[in-house]
Amino acid sequence: MTVTIRPVEKSDVRGLAELIEEIERFYGTDDADIQPFDERQAQVEEALFGSPPLASALLVEDEAGDIVGLAAYSFLWPSAGSTHSLFLKELYVRDTLRRQGVGARLMDELRAIAAARPGCSRVEWMTDRVNPDARAFYRSLGFAEFDGKVVYRVEAGSA
Repeated sequence: MTVTIRPVEKSDVRGLAELIEEIERFYGTDDADIQPFDERQAQVEEALFGSPPLASALLVEDEAGDIVGLAAYSFLWPSAGSTHSLFLKELYVRDTLRRQGVGARLMDELRAIAAARPGCSRVEWMTDRVNPDARAFYRSLGFAEFDGKVVYRVEAGSA
C-alpha cells in the first residue's frame, strides 16, 4: 500500500482525534476512560494550532485519504549545552501497515526536520520497557537504548 507522510493540517483534526482513540485502545485504555470525542478533538486542535502551538505532528495518510499513523513531537530546550532537541512523544502506525517501512520513514522524516532546524542537536524519545515490539523496531533501525535517565511523572495539580 502506498502512503503519504506529511505535516498535520487544521483540516486533519477530526481524523487525528479518531486515530488518538485507536492509540488509547492500543495501549489498553478501558472504554470508560476514553476521553469524549468532542473534548479530545478540541484538545488536539488547541495543542497543534493554538497560540502558541504546543506540538507538531507528521501524519501517515493511506491511498483513501485516511489517517493511519502519526509522529507527534515538540522541541525542547535546553538540550546539550544551549542547543535544543526534537522530542518524539508518540509514534504510531496502524497494525495493518506495520513492518512495511512506514515507521522507519517517519523516523527518517523526524531526523530530517531536526537536522534542518538551526540549533537542534538531537532527536530523543522513550518507549516502555515492557514493549518488546517497539524496542525491537528501534534496534532494527540501529538505535541503541540509553540507560542514563530515569523518567519521573506527576499529575498536574497534584499535591
